[in-house]
Amino acid sequence: MAPDPGRWPSSNGGKGFTEVAKKVHSMGLKFGFHVMRGISTQAVNANTPILDSIKGGVYEENGRQWTAKDIALTERACAWMPHGFMSVNTNLGAGRAFLRSLYKQYAEWGVDFVKHDCVFGDDFDLNEITVVSEVLKELDRPIMYSLSPGTRVTPAMAKEVNGLVNMYRITGDDWDTWGDVAAHFNISRDLSTANMIGAKGLLGKSWPDMDMLPLGTLTDPGSNEGPHRKCRLTIDEQRTQMTLWSMAKSPLMFGGDVRDLDDPTYKLLTNPILLEIDSFSSNNREFPYVTGMNGPRTRKQILSQGIRTCLTKVDKSDTRVLGLTSCKDSKPNGWSIKTLDQDLAQICWNDKSGSRYLAPYCLYKRKLPLALDAEIIYKQTYQGKHHLLATDGMELCWDASPKGKPTSKEFNRGSFSPCKWDANQMWELNNNGTLLNSHSGLCATVNAVQDDAVSGGIRSWIATGRKGEIYLAFFNLNPEKTTISASISDLAKALPGRNLKVGSCKGSEVWSGKDLGIIGGSVSMTVEMHGCALFVLKCISSS
Repeated sequence: MAPDPGRWPSSNGGKGFTEVAKKVHSMGLKFGFHVMRGISTQAVNANTPILDSIKGGVYEENGRQWTAKDIALTERACAWMPHGFMSVNTNLGAGRAFLRSLYKQYAEWGVDFVKHDCVFGDDFDLNEITVVSEVLKELDRPIMYSLSPGTRVTPAMAKEVNGLVNMYRITGDDWDTWGDVAAHFNISRDLSTANMIGAKGLLGKSWPDMDMLPLGTLTDPGSNEGPHRKCRLTIDEQRTQMTLWSMAKSPLMFGGDVRDLDDPTYKLLTNPILLEIDSFSSNNREFPYVTGMNGPRTRKQILSQGIRTCLTKVDKSDTRVLGLTSCKDSKPNGWSIKTLDQDLAQICWNDKSGSRYLAPYCLYKRKLPLALDAEIIYKQTYQGKHHLLATDGMELCWDASPKGKPTSKEFNRGSFSPCKWDANQMWELNNNGTLLNSHSGLCATVNAVQDDAVSGGIRSWIATGRKGEIYLAFFNLNPEKTTISASISDLAKALPGRNLKVGSCKGSEVWSGKDLGIIGGSVSMTVEMHGCALFVLKCISSS
């Protein structure tokens, strides 16, 4: 790979990014960049030779020299950048040699951080991730290894990669909307429950990555225009984002224009308590023992609210959506075939919830069309695979990975596009009831998503500091002020070895600066819409 000398004059003479890396390092900073999966379409079209970075010269095996077209899997192009990049065949020595040559080149340039895109989430490519991780272990200098994107990531998927990488995205792209912020609460909870925060990683630990912090001066998604507008999140929403990211110990990546950094944004990004939590806290997890009340209420209003709450509990509908997870998960083995007639069959998901009201979720099964001459090479590989259609009358097939990159708030309900010879649309029903996709190696599931008439709610996280302090965060996801409370005695339920009683804690709240003094039976605060409260508690455990 060679940088464009028109955009990077310092790369002239084959220097690559070496001079840029030296300049960045001289400023006391680390240098990283973003790369895509596999190999570029440009290299495949030019049929460039594969470099043998161990012996030097063109890679040779079985008495022949290998080129880009030999290793490219054209039917496994990146779903949301199909004309740009495609997977390489890592079962071939030449495919592994290509990836080795790339990452050795990055190390020679002085790269410290690589964000590897279109290999995780819906675009999962475990083979390429594994090969890259093995190469990075062999290098003379460490390179931090990050995966992206994180669309529809599950704890089971995270457990397949955490030991191979240093960080991995867990949602779609995060932008400055409240919906994007709120979308991180469930997945961060699930990963903390699965003990994935700070789990074993590549040459150290690994961390779930909640994506950039879209604060300060920004551009727009998909725009080629430079930073030109301010963050659209309210100050309360920005505090909520920074607090949740820190309590979940996510890598903190600023996504705004550092050249145009206003004072409130700077103070938020450099808040010493948040940085202390993100860097040094432990036992980080969601704290479920909280209660909330929306504003002051009379007895009559409380009774009325209780009635309305009971009514809204049944005012829900279950929407079933197609999803993906690791085939090692216990969830995806619910598929079976249903023959309708001699030429027509369905593949159906049998609901395991036990609900007698839900009919099986079915897709129509169709054999792959006859391969064109250029596709004959893949025919044997994809023998026994099928297209899956939403209806028997429309030529639209299910794409495992969506054609566009969804943001965090855009829950993918299944993407269908015109049927073609594409691994992204190829599925295989196995004897154990799993439905395997050829593009990602992930298995299909059907998830029930409740559309609740009442949105919002309250959340809380807890963690312990390196000096024994307790960090407790309240989050108000409601569209109105809410008073949130937690009992002091309940804190011990989330903190192993701590026995806390009334009057054993004193503390303060970060955003208001309020000194709480000695705390009685509970911690309580009225929190603004989409806002948060962050308490630092110093408690004495009783024996």
